[in-house]
Amino acid sequence: MGKIKDRFGRRLIFRLVGLGLILMGCFIRVVDPYPLQMSRLIYFDILQRVSPRAYDPGLPVRVVDIDERSLSEWGQWPWPRTLLGQMVERLGNYGAAAIAFDMLFAEPDRYSPVRLLQDPSLSGLLQVDQTASGLDNDVRFGAEIANWPVVLGVAARQSDSGSAILPKAGLVEIGENPAAGLVSVAHWTSLAPPLGDDAAGIGGVNVSPLGGLGVVRRVPVLWSGPNGVLPGLGVEALRVAMGEPVYFAEGSQDEAGIMLEVGIGEFLLPTTENGEIWVRYRRDNPGLYLSADDVMRSGDDPALRAEIEGRIILVGTSAAGLFDMRETALGESVPGVSIHAQIIEQIILGDVLSRSDVTAALELLAFVILGVVVTVVMSNYGAVASFIAGGVAAMVVIVISWLAFQNHSVLFDATFPLAGGMANFGLLAGYLFVSTEREKRVIRQTFSHYVAPEILDEMEANGHQLKLGGESQEITVMFSDIRGFTPLSEAVSATDLVALLNALFSEIGDQILIERGTIDKFIGDAVMAFWNAPLPVEDHPCRAALAALKMRVALDAFNASPIMRGRPPIALATGCATGAACVGNIGSRRRFNYTVIGDVVNVAARIEQNCRHVDYDILVSQSVQQATSSDLALLEAGFVDLKGKSEPEPVYVLVGDRDLADGAVFQALEGAHMRLLTAIRARASHSVVSGLCSECATLAEAVEPGLTPFYRALPGRTADFRSEAGIGRAVFSHHNGQRKAAE
Repeated sequence: MGKIKDRFGRRLIFRLVGLGLILMGCFIRVVDPYPLQMSRLIYFDILQRVSPRAYDPGLPVRVVDIDERSLSEWGQWPWPRTLLGQMVERLGNYGAAAIAFDMLFAEPDRYSPVRLLQDPSLSGLLQVDQTASGLDNDVRFGAEIANWPVVLGVAARQSDSGSAILPKAGLVEIGENPAAGLVSVAHWTSLAPPLGDDAAGIGGVNVSPLGGLGVVRRVPVLWSGPNGVLPGLGVEALRVAMGEPVYFAEGSQDEAGIMLEVGIGEFLLPTTENGEIWVRYRRDNPGLYLSADDVMRSGDDPALRAEIEGRIILVGTSAAGLFDMRETALGESVPGVSIHAQIIEQIILGDVLSRSDVTAALELLAFVILGVVVTVVMSNYGAVASFIAGGVAAMVVIVISWLAFQNHSVLFDATFPLAGGMANFGLLAGYLFVSTEREKRVIRQTFSHYVAPEILDEMEANGHQLKLGGESQEITVMFSDIRGFTPLSEAVSATDLVALLNALFSEIGDQILIERGTIDKFIGDAVMAFWNAPLPVEDHPCRAALAALKMRVALDAFNASPIMRGRPPIALATGCATGAACVGNIGSRRRFNYTVIGDVVNVAARIEQNCRHVDYDILVSQSVQQATSSDLALLEAGFVDLKGKSEPEPVYVLVGDRDLADGAVFQALEGAHMRLLTAIRARASHSVVSGLCSECATLAEAVEPGLTPFYRALPGRTADFRSEAGIGRAVFSHHNGQRKAAE
């Protein structure tokens, strides 16, 4: 009962933490900091890039582009207003439904004769008649645009230009003063007289509020100016083409300054609360553009007429030097006039993006649901199940967002629910991890008294699911035993002996661990270790041999330490063998050990016991020699009889590592050793063998002094190196079995 209450209490605390994180996320969303806004906008850009609007060449919108070719043919910008008047006349005669200039006419034309004669530096040089002195290019341009449905552009500015810009269309407001929340403009650039009076419409050319840079995502449909509400250039061109006298602005009935939609004739545009429209972009298409050079050329071009007649014509520039390039949500740089054209296109198509407060509320609800799913599932089933459930819920949110955009042109932000859900998951997983790690530390501290750290690691990796049984694999086994332990135990007290053994095993055990070995057990005065389990170890025979060499060095340092002062030095006998064994948990169902069982274990133990017979401290089996012959300094030590084995086993003395093996001194010893073995196998006389043994012992002094007893005992072991061809098997001086001929 107590455990159930404790588990319920932990789950309750966990869910309260999750609830707190959800509430914190809701607060952050309401505050809506800049990083959150940018992530939302970038996500909307991604939606448009994945599925941009398709270009429809049949839409009644074209752009007359004052491009590099036009500037080359007709002169640098700005052109005389008389030349622009000719363009208006040409477009009007071609049947344009409306002509909108995405450019400013704030100053009088500097090419007007009146302006030139007013220049003091030119007045004495120019001789003109009285009629010419009254010519004004702005008046002539105004007279021309008065004949056609022309819209002129003005731009937002901080300082007053001195002339009032009055809108050409009326505004009918429905609701609680919706125009009060429009993007405000302090002043508009002026229009050179008499252009403002002669134009059929006036619109703002800005595609973003004054000072706005970067990606153009939203464009104001209506602006709040010093002299009333002024439309944007694109919607004003559409109004003039339709012949509509007013705009309809519908706002909230309960709150002032909240714009909902703008009406132009039969078209309704859903807007943001401050009167902006989300632009649904398409890829920039050359079919939208007509070169101004083609329009200005004389003659009637039927193909050109087909492109202009009945269409809204926007006049702008893509020339690099005129600096009217803007970046769209698709990552393209396009002329500013192209954005106005795309706004008209999407209004005509009815494909207008929308995003309301209801959409924002649904996003917040999606975040709360995702947070609840993550919290509840993690508290009941853990992090993995929570990750899967959260992933499924996240995919549902993404699918809803995509379908809303693709089918209904609604901008549903999936980034906040996803980012908030992932943040909740990460924080809750961190909390769960800390709690679990605290429990693991308790378990590890308890089990560390009974099993090796490597086994604990495997327990944690397998979720503590230990079971009886094992698997067969190749391993290298080492046995190392203290020589002369009985006299040592008789010379010191039991307490001192335990302290000495602990200190010794700590030193030699560290060398085994350095070479990635697993210490199986300490057996009295001996240690058993193995390699290549529980984790795979490359070149494990070599690792075991190197560990034996390091144990030799560590033993020398231990014998020189203060704990051994006044005591005889300790010697070790070490044997290594490589072969297949069963590795796993062996014992009863209630108590078992992680260990190894197999013939290779017996071979390694018997090889270690034969160190006394061979008179050397480290012996390895033939399997180890075959795997490490190129990496270690090894010498053949003959065949030895292993208890329980029907056949003798060849063994090798381990002298040193690869550096020693590559040295000239060892190679000289190796050569002398081979000559000695050749003599023994050729049944040379005892004096010859003894002489060669003495030669090897002399060379061994410079290689490894421990080889001296080995060579001193070798004349009495010659039978260990011989074979009798007639009976088909080796004959050993210490083998207890009877000889029998080969069958």
